[in-house]
Amino acid sequence: MDAYDQGADRTRDPDPADPPGPGEPAPEPPGPDRTGPAERSGPGESSEAADLSEPRGAAAPSGPGEPSGPADLSEPGGAAVPDGHTGPSRPTGPVAPGPLPEPSGPPAPSEASAPVGAVDRGGAGPAGVAALSPRYQVVAALALAVAAVTVCVHLGMVFLHVAPSNTLSKQHSGAIDDWVYPEFEQNWKLFAPNPLQQNIAVQVRADVGTADGGVRTTGWYDLSAEDGRAIDGNPLPSHTQQNELRRAWDFFLSTHDANNRPNGQRGALARTYLTRIVLLRLGREDAAGDGGTVQRVQVRSRTTNVPPPRWSGEKVSDRPTYRVLPWWPISDADLSRDAKPAGAAQ
Repeated sequence: MDAYDQGADRTRDPDPADPPGPGEPAPEPPGPDRTGPAERSGPGESSEAADLSEPRGAAAPSGPGEPSGPADLSEPGGAAVPDGHTGPSRPTGPVAPGPLPEPSGPPAPSEASAPVGAVDRGGAGPAGVAALSPRYQVVAALALAVAAVTVCVHLGMVFLHVAPSNTLSKQHSGAIDDWVYPEFEQNWKLFAPNPLQQNIAVQVRADVGTADGGVRTTGWYDLSAEDGRAIDGNPLPSHTQQNELRRAWDFFLSTHDANNRPNGQRGALARTYLTRIVLLRLGREDAAGDGGTVQRVQVRSRTTNVPPPRWSGEKVSDRPTYRVLPWWPISDADLSRDAKPAGAAQ
């Protein structure tokens, strides 16, 4: 029985996990096992006896200098591990190359790689109007309400001004005109099928009473040309220079017939408005002179056709036409404190 055991022990492959005994060389690392069961058995011994005498996972008898004890079944192949060995077990065979094992789960995202919206802001407070104090919130709400109401009123007034005549626009025509004129005037002549093709200049002259009791008549002052010189080269001309005289003349023509007689209740208002404008302009030009007084004024318009382009076959006259108004005496009602020119009649 001892011979059988020793024979089986001699045929057993050395376990790389077993430390070598005294005087024994260190075993070489095991390579791929290419021998069959019959080749592992000793001479004269059958492979079946070797297999039966050495069951899988059984501990080999300990020789001199080798630790005894049951084999560690947790080690692959049933190899025994020396006492006190706590490190990872070594594989008993060659390890086949392969891809590295993937992590069991995705890495936790860090704050630096997280999107901006996902970063905790540490409980930041509200922004905008909500961040203001209650007092300033009330002020901001009132300002927004006033702005909204003003915009709605302006849009409504402009709509009623440009819309066809209706009951609402007739009933509140005065308020609409006061809101629209003169800053928000809507003039569609630029988009008309037949736009204006004439240049109209408003001119005025005056009878001036001299200091010696005589009367002299001044020359014609071209008021439109004065406005044109003030606008030319000025990037921000005033609304008065652009529209005051033109609108006054249009107002007069719309309220008077071809014989310069008023055709409605606004005729007298149009005449008074035009008279005060020309008196202001005469005062700027010092038309009365030293000791003189303006007694009467006369207004006329000079109309010339705009020449057509060269490629057009249209023929128009280049001779100016005049519309001369009668002389208007100057009364105290025409001489308000603001409209009174230097040397005007008292």
